[in-house]
Amino acid sequence: MKAAVCREFGQPLSIEEVSLRPPRRGEVEVRIEACAICHSDISYIDGAWDIDLPAVFGHEAAGRVVSVGEGIASYKPGDSVLVTLIRACGECWSCCDGHPANCDSASDLPDGPLTARDGASLRQGLNTAAFAERTVVDASQIAKFPESVPMEAAALISCGVITGVGAAINTAKIRPGTAVAVIGAGGVGLNAIQGALIAGAAKIIAVDMREEKLEAAREFGATHCVLASESKPYRRVKELNGGRGVDYAMVTVGSKDVYDMAPRYLAFGGKVIIVGMPPSSAISTYSPVAFAATGQGMLGSSMGDTVLGRDVPYLVELYAQGRLKLDELITGRYPLDRINDAIAATKTGLSRRNVIVF
Repeated sequence: MKAAVCREFGQPLSIEEVSLRPPRRGEVEVRIEACAICHSDISYIDGAWDIDLPAVFGHEAAGRVVSVGEGIASYKPGDSVLVTLIRACGECWSCCDGHPANCDSASDLPDGPLTARDGASLRQGLNTAAFAERTVVDASQIAKFPESVPMEAAALISCGVITGVGAAINTAKIRPGTAVAVIGAGGVGLNAIQGALIAGAAKIIAVDMREEKLEAAREFGATHCVLASESKPYRRVKELNGGRGVDYAMVTVGSKDVYDMAPRYLAFGGKVIIVGMPPSSAISTYSPVAFAATGQGMLGSSMGDTVLGRDVPYLVELYAQGRLKLDELITGRYPLDRINDAIAATKTGLSRRNVIVF
């Protein structure tokens, strides 16, 4: 089969013929029909986070089950499924406590299902390797969805939607009537805005460097917009909320500078929700006494603290009711052999989501 292989950080991916072993016990083989470009993929490709190369990335995907390994009764060939990076053992403390996105089991296992044409091992990036015509993943990483949902829309649920909406609903647990600032109106940010709207926030203030992205934020539910190019955008946000700051500041961009400033958006008792992921070397510094004195806090959100069996049916139902925008998130569609063009377009910051369509 064909796959887009990363052989050197910061360089274009190469389209290569690779081999995929059959699924083992507890695994499922999926023929990929759509896979979106996520900024996490780009960060890995550019070397922001450590991983051995060569590797195949891609983790925001949907397709159809081809075959199943031993012990799989819930899926059969032909099932429409989304494919995620959430690999959960179902037995560790995090899984048993209802947080499979924080499973204690190892990630990016070195003995993945892919090999290059010369027989050398290829890393299964983000447990998924969906920049390929097919993938083999643990059964915990997939979830069914109805035929009424297009493959391209379903693919977006796999990461960008569950990350943004989940950060608002599962992690922040936004209360009705509260005020929310979403800093960064990209793909995940738009979904955080949707999540805040679904949760019943009274004010949803989008903050971004680009006017066109703020226009998109309004389309997805933002009640107010602030240009981040202002010298102190948090002051404008506070003005919009009667001078008291917001109850939740959701940071959806991987920028250290934004995280340095994030607490300044908060009201007393407010919380910074950490969604966007800067490079591992980026360090922000805060004063503990300021958090203690104001009753404020910070919460990390990994994949929106998603439970696939609970959250995917819920999101699909919202989409069917017209309360969750998915199709509107798609900016461009590309074949696999143009994946580098899709990545370049994503890097401009003007795309909501670009999708590789197989």
